[in-house]
Amino acid sequence: MNNEFIGIDEFKRMDLRVGLVKSAEKIPGSEKLIKLTVDLGELGERQIIAGLAKWYKPEDFVGKYIVVVANLKPKKLMGFESQGMLLATDTDPPVIIVAEKPVKPGARLT
Repeated sequence: MNNEFIGIDEFKRMDLRVGLVKSAEKIPGSEKLIKLTVDLGELGERQIIAGLAKWYKPEDFVGKYIVVVANLKPKKLMGFESQGMLLATDTDPPVIIVAEKPVKPGARLT
């Protein structure tokens, strides 16, 4: 755990957006990974791979307005490209961070 403070300019480099989960499915051959298709409005749809299958079923995500780090460098996981990261707690079980009310997909968090 890093308890080092960062400045506001460093924080502003993160592009946090609200995304609407359009679909979700387990990744074949993986016990942990779920592939999400997330609508980020003007940024288009993104594929996000989440290691949450131990605690959540794919259908738990569909229709939720999740918080996404939209400018994270893409990474391949089991052959699938993850184009962002959803925010969740580091607890057991993890809790997905969602918008309190429906909001326009792609809305920025400030």
